[in-house]
Amino acid sequence: IAEQDGGKYESAVYGVQCGNLKRVLPVCIDWESACWAMAKSWLSVQVDIQVIRLRPGQMDELKIFEDAMSGSPGERELTVKRSDGFAGWPIHVLNQQPRNLSSLLQKLHSSSTVHESVIRACKEQHRQIEMNLISGDIPHLLDLIFTWISPSENEESVLRPHGDPHMMRYGAHLVLVLRYLLVDQMQDTFREKIMTLGDLIIQMYAMFLFTTQHEELVGIYASQLARHRCVNLFVHMMELRLNSSVHVRYKVFLSAIEYLPFSSEEDEIKGNFEEIIDSVLLRSREINIQKHDNSTHVSEQHQSQSLQKAMVIQWLCFTPPSTVRNAISVARKLTFRALRHSNLLLREFALISMRRVPEIPAGAHEVLSFLAEPLNQQIETLPVEDDHVSENLREFQDWREYYSCDANYRNWLKTAVENVEVPTQDLSTEEKQQEVTAAQEAFSSALNLIQRQDHPWLVPSQDHLHESAEPIYLELHAIVVLCMPSGEVMLPDATLRATLASALYSSVSEEEVSSRELMVNASISSRDESCVEIALRCLAVVGDGIGSNDLNDGGILASIMSAGIKGELPHFHAGVTTEICFLDAWYSCADGSLEGQATYVTRGLCRKCCIPEMVLRCMQVAILLIKSGHPPNAHRELIELVGSSETGLLHLFSQPQLQ
Repeated sequence: IAEQDGGKYESAVYGVQCGNLKRVLPVCIDWESACWAMAKSWLSVQVDIQVIRLRPGQMDELKIFEDAMSGSPGERELTVKRSDGFAGWPIHVLNQQPRNLSSLLQKLHSSSTVHESVIRACKEQHRQIEMNLISGDIPHLLDLIFTWISPSENEESVLRPHGDPHMMRYGAHLVLVLRYLLVDQMQDTFREKIMTLGDLIIQMYAMFLFTTQHEELVGIYASQLARHRCVNLFVHMMELRLNSSVHVRYKVFLSAIEYLPFSSEEDEIKGNFEEIIDSVLLRSREINIQKHDNSTHVSEQHQSQSLQKAMVIQWLCFTPPSTVRNAISVARKLTFRALRHSNLLLREFALISMRRVPEIPAGAHEVLSFLAEPLNQQIETLPVEDDHVSENLREFQDWREYYSCDANYRNWLKTAVENVEVPTQDLSTEEKQQEVTAAQEAFSSALNLIQRQDHPWLVPSQDHLHESAEPIYLELHAIVVLCMPSGEVMLPDATLRATLASALYSSVSEEEVSSRELMVNASISSRDESCVEIALRCLAVVGDGIGSNDLNDGGILASIMSAGIKGELPHFHAGVTTEICFLDAWYSCADGSLEGQATYVTRGLCRKCCIPEMVLRCMQVAILLIKSGHPPNAHRELIELVGSSETGLLHLFSQPQLQ
């Protein structure tokens, strides 16, 4: 050893024993050995300091010794007085020692005596982690880890995993361990860092697990996030997995339902399943930004959007495992929430299915199919004595019957369209009979629905009366597409928007506008320039907003909207309809704050649009049956039913519909 490289290895062997770093560091060609050499030497000096501290009468010498270590002016005095060093330490050796841990680590980076391979190693990620842990600089360590695994400073990028998966996993676990170990020792600034930046690191790892198809593990980490981050993370994941297989969606569902509280009643701090679902349902109803082109019929565009809206119901149709706290109660709540949201969607879908085309409203039938199994499982356990539950269940059953009638009509229409394309003489007897049979089925099913007297369609068995000492208002919010009779979209501009607002005002009398304090606002949607946002507001009165709505027609707001849906707005483009993309009605205070949903308005609007359309379809089918020599027996009965004052159906029709 003594003969190699001029004896530097022999010098290093002795240098280690006396702390002479100048002789040791040149032969330390890796980070571990260099760090060990410095730490050993520094530790030896610290031991001697403690020994001197324990000797009586040595405080002056200790001060001189510490001055030498700190490089203060006292060091020069020490050099003069003790050229041979101090306490056995030569002065030139003392000058090589790091003053503290930070100085030790800094020397590894920049000392002229450190091998260049050690300096390079200090730039490696795992070495930087080690050095920050040694120095106890956790905030800086978190900054480093986040820098390594995040693609940009934009927080939204946290939802796009980036960097080394092992580093993401290490960072997430480090944050969790530190939170539990140092929970009582964290100062405010450190707490802010480990909670805020720590959340971003955990969230990024959770998204990495999600993108690598480990959805079942996400809840473990998401449950440790701040409430809003946890909710946003699951909403994002549910939207991305909406069209995945049932197995994958169920993994996401389990991850949320097993690791998160179901509601804020269980834990007010953590994100909860109810809040996640509410956000998913709300976002699913937002209109999608898209370009409406005239090459695509508006009904096809509605079909696509309604299918996407319907898909979110699936998150409410899974059965929670028995290991979940209050699993039976949770299952009931999910089913009721599914019922309530389904009814909301089915109202919208009915209002965009007025066109007489063979294609069935796919979104509505998807909703009905999704709820079939959950309702069969939960029908016995649902608290039907609760008015809200029983009313929603009854409305859902009403919609199921309505869409069955609608499907029968479209089945006949499809058969009729196919037969029209074939010359009459070429139609077989079987084909003609098939059309007649489909027409008879469509007529009878619709008539049965209209004839119901024990529980008329979409009429609640018990009104939920709204009473208030203060003036109460009604609001209706809708997003619509203006559609020409050809099915093409009419793109709105400022002039068309103003004309539409004026037409909506004109659909009721000036006296009603004044007495009900009616306000109409129509604006081009900021999300989709092909859509118009309509906001109606009026004063609630007895019979319309206050007390019972005996006519079950939705009141003045439903009357205004129905004119647009039927294409009968006065002083507007003839035949142009307002195709519903979004619809809600609310009670509100004088200051504009919303109080609760005014469901009777949207139900009444559906009655005002769907029942007249169903009657007109029956008349269309009846004419076909009469021409084919199979007149329906109840043809006159249908006319009498509409005209009867007892049924209250006549006022649902507009004047053009009666002509």
